[in-house]
Amino acid sequence: MSNDFTFAINSIGFDENYQPSDNTRITTNFANLARGESRQENLRNALKMIDNRFNALAHWDNPKGDRYSVELEIISVDMDIDNEGKGHTFPTIEVLKTNIVDHKTNKRIEGIVGNNFSSYVRDYDFSVLLLDHNKNQPKFSIPDNFGDLHGKLFKCFVNSDAYKQNFIKPPVICLSISDNKTYYRTENQHPALGVEYQPNESSLTEQYFKKMGLEVRYFMPQNSVAPLAFYFFGDLLNDYSNLELISTISTMETFQKIYRPEIYNANAAAGKCYKPSLKNLDHSLTQIIYDREERSKLGIKQGKFAEKHFIRPYQSILEQWSANCAL
Repeated sequence: MSNDFTFAINSIGFDENYQPSDNTRITTNFANLARGESRQENLRNALKMIDNRFNALAHWDNPKGDRYSVELEIISVDMDIDNEGKGHTFPTIEVLKTNIVDHKTNKRIEGIVGNNFSSYVRDYDFSVLLLDHNKNQPKFSIPDNFGDLHGKLFKCFVNSDAYKQNFIKPPVICLSISDNKTYYRTENQHPALGVEYQPNESSLTEQYFKKMGLEVRYFMPQNSVAPLAFYFFGDLLNDYSNLELISTISTMETFQKIYRPEIYNANAAAGKCYKPSLKNLDHSLTQIIYDREERSKLGIKQGKFAEKHFIRPYQSILEQWSANCAL
């Protein structure tokens, strides 16, 4: 019973006409942009920022800085829970796929899948399970087996036929760094990823993603002001081309400039010893409207949705599968 679940992959283009579907987690970065009166302007501006950043990093043989553009797909993954074709599916994962258009050669180059990462089960783990576990407790602690089920579900998906039929390489997920750790610059430098940083300690997010089978490294690309966290399988620096890596950097750095401007749109770049802060006042805002407070409230709402429609009704199936899962 180690690989009992099957997955269905759906793809929708992320452009200025994108409208979130009913199944999309509305806290997801791209869905949050596509709401409200300024939705089309938000999307247009964000996509332009991505293209500009890509061309700035991929500057060789690109004298006018307009050789490339990035096309984005939203990849939604539904899991068939009972495998009996009864329609008992649950929207488990949502990620972004980058594709690169080279206007000089008129070629379309496949980018990286992953980038942004959304998961109802992760919402449940962090916004319901973890909060309930620590309610009225004098000292913060982590529940037993925290992240085990989510990690196994993710590895099951990446090892599935559905994944292998749709994507050539393993995913790379790019996240913001933690604002409660200190990062130290190393001497290691990569032509696309930039300067490597190392944190002073491991975080709960790192441990959670480790259960998904992912390692993490931190890099600050050229002309960036803060490192990004890259979660990956295998060898990040050698398994992906510079253009593939730049597609992830340009996409996710743009999102972070919008959502965490205190860190990623700061007016001073990270030094040798860097402590990020969401209270940093010395930063610039983009022209893109975003409600960070609403997003945190929706995380709890979506965690409870996962509890009601997935964790509780299928608890015995999930526990049995997780206990027998060899991943």
